[in-house]
Amino acid sequence: MNFKKTYQRAAWVLLTALSACNQPQKPVQQQAPPASKPADTTPKTNPRPDTDQVPSASKPADTTTKTNPRPDTDLRALTLPILDALFYEPDFAKELKAKLGLSNKKIAQLRTAAHASLRELSEDGSPDTAPARAATDRYQQRIKAMIGADKAQHLLQLVNQRYSQGVEGLAPTRPNFVPKDTRIVVNAPAFRMDVFEKGQLIKTYKVGIGYPEFPLPVGMRRADTVIFNPSWTPPDEPWVHGKFASGRKVSAANELNPLGVVKIPIGMPSLIHGGKPLEKIGKLASHGCVGLTNKQVLDLVPIILRLGQSNLSAKAVRSLEKHKRQTKAVKLPVPLPVDLRYETIVAENGGLRIYRDVYERGTNTLENAKAVLAAYDIKYEQLSAQEQSDLKDALSGMNHDARGQEIAAADSLAPSKGGVPASKLARAKKGKVTSKVKGQTDVLVTLAALQGKGYPAPAALNGGRAKKMRHKNMSTYHRRRINHR
Repeated sequence: MNFKKTYQRAAWVLLTALSACNQPQKPVQQQAPPASKPADTTPKTNPRPDTDQVPSASKPADTTTKTNPRPDTDLRALTLPILDALFYEPDFAKELKAKLGLSNKKIAQLRTAAHASLRELSEDGSPDTAPARAATDRYQQRIKAMIGADKAQHLLQLVNQRYSQGVEGLAPTRPNFVPKDTRIVVNAPAFRMDVFEKGQLIKTYKVGIGYPEFPLPVGMRRADTVIFNPSWTPPDEPWVHGKFASGRKVSAANELNPLGVVKIPIGMPSLIHGGKPLEKIGKLASHGCVGLTNKQVLDLVPIILRLGQSNLSAKAVRSLEKHKRQTKAVKLPVPLPVDLRYETIVAENGGLRIYRDVYERGTNTLENAKAVLAAYDIKYEQLSAQEQSDLKDALSGMNHDARGQEIAAADSLAPSKGGVPASKLARAKKGKVTSKVKGQTDVLVTLAALQGKGYPAPAALNGGRAKKMRHKNMSTYHRRRINHR
């Protein structure tokens, strides 16, 4: 196995599992589709199967178009750890030289700083509620210092293009968009993943999401491979020492393999994968991935295989259960779109659910709430005085950072400043990840006008807790106990 080529996956997922797997410049529309289709000069990257990486409420009428009316909700801040992951893409360094005009010296400087940023991160298991924007601002300033502000902005645009390749034209065009097709929808602030089949919500999972320093990307991705029994190669990093021998492959048979029993690549640098302990479900839990328990991911796999029209037989699956040291990648004949969203204001039957702005993007504004209401033909002025007051209180209450402090005004979110007080920067410089959110994480505001309207309620919700086994062919996996503490 080529250690360098597999390290990227390991770096991302290792931090994620050991713990259990961007800030906008202006107030942003809370839905986060990618910008209109850019000139596609970047080769598409597919996972390498032979390596170890790789409705209860009514729905509003929605359509998809080939353009995106709200391009300012892409990934708006680039951190050095994310950049480190991208450097393990074979063509990324070449793109930096060809498209950004960076010299070999500058590229080497970026690569070194990006890799060094991983060594700064703390994974000691202690709760950490450092403000995310402080760390993000620090990363941005370091990138600008190396290549300049203009090049840094072009670099961000290049990364956004790579994130959204392969599924152009499928991005949501309105808040709380309900798909008419078959796709997976993940809304990070809600810690929720939905599976739609031909416009019908058939399954909902409670999930763990990326730390604010390693945010789950936003935009359209696709899943085209399911990898059973993924192995993992620990990197030579401080958080590994004393747990594993760096560079020595850890098989899926090892209970501490952070990838769990199945991983589903959804485009650099993210995965949907198992291996999460139950206490991390519904929380900040990973480094840019969607985290599930092993039981959850095994519940998801048959659905993915069926929707992706895979012919993998039950007998073959049983064989994989028995031979846990056998890593097998199953290509899906029909790739599944994966819709990664950041919506903190979601209409549901009879009200607006306001989620905590966990990535501190300034999305819980009255302006955004009005936009969600407008998507259901409701004007803010139509609400009663009490409803208006309740909505404002909920928006204010959910507009607090992980430590419970109010998020700075939207006009201070520019990357050059970040709106971060000096007292918080000192803590951020310690390099710790934000692993805990203090206080309430969501509020429901009852609105009579939304009765019978809104995004679908969870369907056959799987929150990760033990329940009757439904897939006999996966009994071996379901009996397996995983502990990543």
